Amino acid sequence: MAISGMRGLSVFISDVRNCQNKEQERIRVDKELGHIRTRFKNEKGLTPYEKKKYVWKMLYIYMLGYDVDFGHMEAVSLISAPKYPEKQVGYIVTSCLLNENHDFLRLVINTVRNDIIGRNETFQCLALTMVGNIGGKEFSESLAPDVQKLLISSSCRPLVRKKAALCLLRLYRKNPDVVNIEGWSDRMAQLLDERDMGVLTSVMSLLVALVSNNAEAYWNCLPKCVRILERLARNQDIPPEYTYYGIPSPWLQVKTMRALQYYPTIEDPNTRRALFDVLQRILMGTDVVKNVNKNNASHAVLFEALALVMHLDAEKEMMSQCVALLGKFIAVREPNIRYLGLENMTRMLLVTDVQDIIKRHQAQIITSLKDPDVSIRRRALDLLYGMCDVTNAKDIVEELLQYLSTADFAMREELSLKAAILAEKFAPDLSWYVDVILQLIDKAGDFVSDDIWYRVVQFVTNNEDLQPYAAAKAREYLDKPALHETMVKVGAYLLGEYGHLLARRPGCSPKELFLIINEKLPTVSTSTIAILLSTYAKILMHSQPTDPELQEQIWAIFRKYESYIDVEIQQRAVEYFALSRKGAALTDVLAEMPKFPERQSALLRKAEDAEVDTAEQSAIKLRSQQQTSNALVVADPRPVNGSLPTNQQLVLVKMPSQNMEAHSSDQVVSVSTKENGTVSKDEPAPPTPSEDLLGDLLGPLAIEGPPAAAAAASTEQNPLAGLEAAPNSVGALALATLDDQANSVQPIFNIAERFHVLCLKDSGVLYEDPYVQIGVKAEWRAHHGRLVLFLGNKNTSPLVSVRAQILPPTHLKMELSLVPDTIPPRAQVQCPLEVVNLRASRDIAVLDFSYTFGTAVVNAKLRLPVVLNKFLQPISVSAEEFFPQWKSLSGPPLRLQEVVRGVKPMSLAEMANLFASLHLAVTPGLDTNPNNLVASTTFCSESTHAMLCLIRVETDPSDRTQLRITLASGDPSLTFELKELVKEYLINIPLTAPAPAPAPQAVQPQSPVTPQAFNDPGAMLAGLL
Repeated sequence: MAISGMRGLSVFISDVRNCQNKEQERIRVDKELGHIRTRFKNEKGLTPYEKKKYVWKMLYIYMLGYDVDFGHMEAVSLISAPKYPEKQVGYIVTSCLLNENHDFLRLVINTVRNDIIGRNETFQCLALTMVGNIGGKEFSESLAPDVQKLLISSSCRPLVRKKAALCLLRLYRKNPDVVNIEGWSDRMAQLLDERDMGVLTSVMSLLVALVSNNAEAYWNCLPKCVRILERLARNQDIPPEYTYYGIPSPWLQVKTMRALQYYPTIEDPNTRRALFDVLQRILMGTDVVKNVNKNNASHAVLFEALALVMHLDAEKEMMSQCVALLGKFIAVREPNIRYLGLENMTRMLLVTDVQDIIKRHQAQIITSLKDPDVSIRRRALDLLYGMCDVTNAKDIVEELLQYLSTADFAMREELSLKAAILAEKFAPDLSWYVDVILQLIDKAGDFVSDDIWYRVVQFVTNNEDLQPYAAAKAREYLDKPALHETMVKVGAYLLGEYGHLLARRPGCSPKELFLIINEKLPTVSTSTIAILLSTYAKILMHSQPTDPELQEQIWAIFRKYESYIDVEIQQRAVEYFALSRKGAALTDVLAEMPKFPERQSALLRKAEDAEVDTAEQSAIKLRSQQQTSNALVVADPRPVNGSLPTNQQLVLVKMPSQNMEAHSSDQVVSVSTKENGTVSKDEPAPPTPSEDLLGDLLGPLAIEGPPAAAAAASTEQNPLAGLEAAPNSVGALALATLDDQANSVQPIFNIAERFHVLCLKDSGVLYEDPYVQIGVKAEWRAHHGRLVLFLGNKNTSPLVSVRAQILPPTHLKMELSLVPDTIPPRAQVQCPLEVVNLRASRDIAVLDFSYTFGTAVVNAKLRLPVVLNKFLQPISVSAEEFFPQWKSLSGPPLRLQEVVRGVKPMSLAEMANLFASLHLAVTPGLDTNPNNLVASTTFCSESTHAMLCLIRVETDPSDRTQLRITLASGDPSLTFELKELVKEYLINIPLTAPAPAPAPQAVQPQSPVTPQAFNDPGAMLAGLL
């Protein structure tokens, strides 16, 4: 990039650098932009040299952070120049100034293609670099075949093929359809035989992207990857320029091992043996040296090798060697290596039979808790939490309690929660558990949540032998002069309930207990005062015979709080005072607390719900962000969704089931499905011609249910009748808006098909017509969900009168944020939707969406992919856990069995993949019959929390069209709904429907790209603008 000969550019750069402040710089830049704009208006008088100079200036101004909103055409036109200096400027400036959605890029597609297929290697490199930097759907559709030819061409130099591989990788990330899986499997295997290290490294990056989406299609590449690792490990034919501090191409080693981690297993014994030899060589040959650069490279290879060893589930001897190596790393002085050692040792906990080996390094891990680096301390805490079991729980919890006194405030809450969870899970006896929690409250009361002391109260209440001990410990802590308020709550509650059990001990008479608790009354908050009043009433009840002095003191407190400003405390004081005057009746009213029902611990549930930001999750997030387009987001603050429209008829309708087909015999209105997936009504009235292709997008919405009285009566007689007779109509009635006005537009693709796709995925297009596109992105955590609706205007005119109303079924709580009344031209708005699942049901929520474009009024009722399987979390269950649970759930309604006929024939592997997409974890080896499948999952709802579900499928090898399914859970409704869901997917697997006929040109304007199914809503709209 020789620009030294451009005197005007050099002078301008010097003037900008010599500016004393930002204002002077802005004035100088504005002056130069005005001069460039004037010269560009008279383009015919510009020489190629001047045009090149001004475009360079524009790029420099853009790099300074100023907006450059003109001159793009001049920069693009330089790409067509025949000489290298002008073409170079055009390619570089275009790559920097324009994004993939710019209209000007369409003008240069032919020129770029001619440069790619031409004979000039310099021009080929320039073109490939620009396409790889910009990417975009149009480039991928027009240029991908030519880029592929360059990559596999044997006549091209390695420099060009290397750029072609990276360019194809960018195009594949934008549009995976550019690579045909059938044809590219063999080609990728051939490319892995490449001897040039630069080309091989670029091809390996492409392979990582390919196998991450479909590893099964590239099985023939697996042996080639192992051979590449062997070649690198033995340092065979590695050029010196690709050897980094004595390590043969560490980048290629890392990428190759990353690609191997996408393959589920390696079945060939020779390939597996060769790979383990290479991994053994890496593990043995890596050590900590003084050179930082060599350390970074060698440890990058090592930690990727450790990840691959864990993925392949290697032999115990190699696992032990890995743990020993990590144990050496967590003891070195270099903090980065210590951090990586702790992080990878935490990952090793997921491997069976390794935990005992990790325990040998427990002392060193505890030492890391005192490290000056907070990130190392956090990793050490995570590792201790993960490696804790019954054998070492006491030691680890005591260390955590000791560390709690000196820990950073940022870590104390997490530290307290983990110590409480470990104490509950692995307590050798309940008295030790009480000691730990009371110490925890004493040392870090500000960071102890209410759930922790609630749990102690539950344990003490349910175990009579523990009650005197707990009361005595509470009495000891209340003697301390400085006490946290949480300890006052626990101590007051325990002494109020069980203080009478200590009556014969010195210092534990009712009056003494009252005095020591009453000392804390002036310093506590309102919530604690309420507990203390209850404690006083209990003490008074247990002091038999009644001490007049004690009684008068407690009555005085009750009278004092009878006029307290807080209603709860005022009511307690009045009622306790009145009850205490009834004498013996007080004993019956204030009887001892009954035992709590057995339920899942709130602490353990909180630990299960906590999301750990691991390195793999961070990488996934980063890759998804890299593939997301920079679509414009516009928000209009005017709310328009306060209520339903008043000019439309409201009727009671059944919420639709997830199944498209309606089989209920009591429906008065029949349904017919059209080619594009919409559903229309066929009523017995005389037919009238209709052009409404979206008028009744969801057929079941227009099906009136039985009269309310009859429905209520039938429900009262048999609550499960609806479950048994009409599985597709499960759920309560809901209000929906029915608008009989015919829409004048058609959806572009099959809406029903897209709905079924989104039921198994978390992002994609829900609906699209010539004017608007609605995309969905969803995140699910336990029984909570968060969807973002992307509403995109595809045209140059605004969409007005935009309305969006959620029609939820009774088992979901849904809250949609405000939707703007107007969506500006070529803009996109995001509308978050919060979801809470209350119980199991297959009823579907509906989005009632409408807008106006010109004279066209469009209304669509769309099923939202908030379905039962979104609230399932796959869980692997061992034989020791499975069979006791299976036996305990015996017989209907907790265990249901059905012979399903008409199943689409599929292999066991295909069925396992289907179950995985439904979040059902298939556990091989549990069933002795190889033709059967056993799966397990947990269903999350607000009522049941996490409930285990067990599934068994028995297949007939001679007839794949029938099978027997057995499903068991602790909730009859969940058992039935999940059985019906699995049956629907086994019988009615959604198939690809033919594309609808295009609408008339007068209604449907031409779109710059062909409609296709995408994965990312932001990228989808960006590709169409």
